[in-house]
Amino acid sequence: MMFTTRGAHETESVGAALGQFLHEGDLVVIGGDLGAGKTTFVKGVARALGVRDPVTSPTFTIVQEYEGRVPVAHVDIYRLQRVQELHDLGLEEMLDDRVVLVEWGDVVAPLLPRERVEVQLTAGEDPDVRTIEIVLAGPEWTARRDALDDALASVRST
Repeated sequence: MMFTTRGAHETESVGAALGQFLHEGDLVVIGGDLGAGKTTFVKGVARALGVRDPVTSPTFTIVQEYEGRVPVAHVDIYRLQRVQELHDLGLEEMLDDRVVLVEWGDVVAPLLPRERVEVQLTAGEDPDVRTIEIVLAGPEWTARRDALDDALASVRST
């Protein structure tokens, strides 16, 4: 699924549309260059999951946790230096009872569970334009694909 958004609000809207279909145990792996809109996308996902607190980048804290209708762990692995640090975070345990959103997760994708949503954000030449590609991986997502596609239809432009 491919989308082009114009502005932070539309990027959040795509995240919110995805967030409607997430539940405890779901993993979303988010990639993109600095400034591509990863945290903006996460804000939309978190809003859809009932998070009312401000969502901020966990670049320095590594993990931000939020309470909502579904608990959320927002992880940023940009600053991790060794693979062992990923295991030390307890990422697999986090998946037991919350949605886990991993920024820069594309860097360590082979080490993450295969059942996941992969999101790639690319900034356009215009600073407000983003291209968002969403790939659903695993049989669990096959059952949710059509409903998600319908929900995203209102924000789809490509």
